[in-house]
Amino acid sequence: MAESDSTDFDLLWYLENLSDKEFQSFKKYLARKILDFKLPQFPLIQMTKEELANVLPISYEGQYIWNMLFSIFSMMRKEDLCRKIIGRRNRNQEACKAVMRRKFMLQWESHTFGKFHYKFFRDVSSDVFYILQLAYDSTSYYSANNLNVFLMGERASGKTMVINLAVLRWIKGEMWQNMISYVVHLTSHEINQMTNSSLAELIAKDWPDGQAPIADILSDPKKLLFILEDLDNIRFELNVNESALCSNSTQKVPIPVLLVSLLKRKMAPGCWFLISSRPTRGNNVKSFLKEVDCCTTLQLSKEKREIYFNSFFKDRQRASAALQLVHEDEILVGLCRVAILCWITCTVLKRQMDKGRDFQLCCQTPTDLHAHFLADALTSEAGLTANQYHLGLLKRLCLLAAGGLFLSTLNFSGEDLRCVGFTEADVSVLQAANILLPSSTHKDRYKFIHLNVQEFCTAIAFLMAVPNYLIPSGSREYKEKREQYSDFNQVFTFIFGLLNANRRKILETSFGYQLPMVDSFKWYSVGYMKYLDRDPEKLTHHMPLFYCLYENREEEFVKTIVDALMEVTVYLRSDKDMMVSLYCLDYCCHLRTLKLSVQHIFQNKEPLIRPTASQMKSLVYWREICSLFYTMESLWELHIFDNDLNGISERILSKALEHSSCKLRTLKLSYVSTASGFEDLLKALARNRSLTYLSINCTSISLNMFSLLHDILHEPTCQISHLRWSFTLVAQARVQWHGLSSPQPLTSRFK
Repeated sequence: MAESDSTDFDLLWYLENLSDKEFQSFKKYLARKILDFKLPQFPLIQMTKEELANVLPISYEGQYIWNMLFSIFSMMRKEDLCRKIIGRRNRNQEACKAVMRRKFMLQWESHTFGKFHYKFFRDVSSDVFYILQLAYDSTSYYSANNLNVFLMGERASGKTMVINLAVLRWIKGEMWQNMISYVVHLTSHEINQMTNSSLAELIAKDWPDGQAPIADILSDPKKLLFILEDLDNIRFELNVNESALCSNSTQKVPIPVLLVSLLKRKMAPGCWFLISSRPTRGNNVKSFLKEVDCCTTLQLSKEKREIYFNSFFKDRQRASAALQLVHEDEILVGLCRVAILCWITCTVLKRQMDKGRDFQLCCQTPTDLHAHFLADALTSEAGLTANQYHLGLLKRLCLLAAGGLFLSTLNFSGEDLRCVGFTEADVSVLQAANILLPSSTHKDRYKFIHLNVQEFCTAIAFLMAVPNYLIPSGSREYKEKREQYSDFNQVFTFIFGLLNANRRKILETSFGYQLPMVDSFKWYSVGYMKYLDRDPEKLTHHMPLFYCLYENREEEFVKTIVDALMEVTVYLRSDKDMMVSLYCLDYCCHLRTLKLSVQHIFQNKEPLIRPTASQMKSLVYWREICSLFYTMESLWELHIFDNDLNGISERILSKALEHSSCKLRTLKLSYVSTASGFEDLLKALARNRSLTYLSINCTSISLNMFSLLHDILHEPTCQISHLRWSFTLVAQARVQWHGLSSPQPLTSRFK
């Protein structure tokens, strides 16, 4: 990579500033330094200044040359030449800041709501900045050699915002002073466009005309920070063999080799990395997350949401009322864990308050919020309400959204926008309304403010019956991982939300247009459920359906849909899942069999003294679910599988199973982990007067549990007459089991 044309990097100029005697000494020092740096040697003694100035750049990488020169000039007491190199390095550090300032300010200015978010993230990200400050301080306990700092977060959680703020703080001298001299910023989108590159070319990509001071940037890797955004989106698998790694910064190699060489510090040894990623099980993240690395997760906690709402409303009473609405529904809580969706929520609630409406009635679900957001944004201009222009704008927007999702396109080109009928004026309107924004990752492209908004517009497109449309970008052969869209569950959830007349009315009143496919979709949904009732194996689990019905919340429609259900399978992984399941199961009047899995909610969450507020909320939901076991008259069979229960949650389940009104006849336990080793659960079963069939399938079982099961089956209150078990005895129990000469039968009535 070419350096500056000035004398700053002119080797001959430096050598000509040495007298003949000094030059001879210089060559002796240089020979020693070449040995110290473990570089290839070549004869120096007979070389002239011109010859040496020509040979050095083709023999060694620039950083080695200038580090050797600076060290030699220091030993020779050539302070003037040392000062010139120091001055050049200082200027190049400032030049790097100017390059980063230009790049990050351009990204910042592309967001029309940037100022509010800037202030919010600046205020609430102090804990993250504290970690980022200490992580790259080699004297702190956070730091480690070859450190990677991972910034993890879901879509739109603020990873890019935090990185932007951190870099801008560094530029202003508020962070990493005397720690970081140069920053190299890389995004997955940039990397995905490359095939081969050298490290020098990678570093120079943001510099004017690609002219970066590579020698100075790599001269002290311990003051060099690489920022790698969206590691999970890189299209290459980074499982490169060690023998293929490269250490030469000027050598062109395949991009995977280059990245792995950097991440494993074969190149730029001692450099730092700041890596952002969404939570994923992908190999690229797992491969480079070491025990000594630092990992921090971004999410709007309850406390940060309160700060956000108070900052947005600037009125504590209004903010408190809005927060109360959100915190009463786990779906809205999940929505407001993401800053952009939090902004949409606050924007809608504030507008409803300003209009004097009862926002608690008209903003109960994400469908309500997105419908109000679109309606207000597109019809807010005085005198233009519900006219054909705004309806046409909505139709084209929905056409774009649906075409994008069907063809895995989230970033739209100008050609895409023109093909669905948007003019430049239309795009300006949508941009001013914060519906379409310039993409932060793809140059000269636009994207919806959030994927949820694109999914909501796609749901409207279904009910509008807009024609299938092939947008030009959809025909691109290569799609980045983050653009590959295949899960339409959220789209269908929004469709069911719009089947509710009150929610649909928000759009239909604003645009003066009736969604024509509503009745057809309702008729189809009811018919399809009857079809599934005849072949229940086609619906293997019910959580997606339950989310759709919870979003709809039209009582008669929900009853009609679930009326045929006699067997239900639910996977509970969050409070949100429990809340949604409770709502739908209450309407399942003919349910005979419930298959239930509870994972991650109680796992390793045994309260030390008393449950936290969050743990209490989970336990309350769990208690209500367990109460169904004795309140649902039709429920006869319960399968509990793949469950992780702590002490309190196990006791709640046990209390429900021993309840006098429990009518369960069959209980199947498969791979259930309990705090008591099944003791509480089995004792509860001994008191159940209706249970006759018990199946236990575990990976391992202790002799104590086996003995307990033996004793319980002999209890006079126990009605179990059919027992099926499949397990492996743990080592100690196996020895004792085989040592029993004549084990007693479990029970005389056992079959």
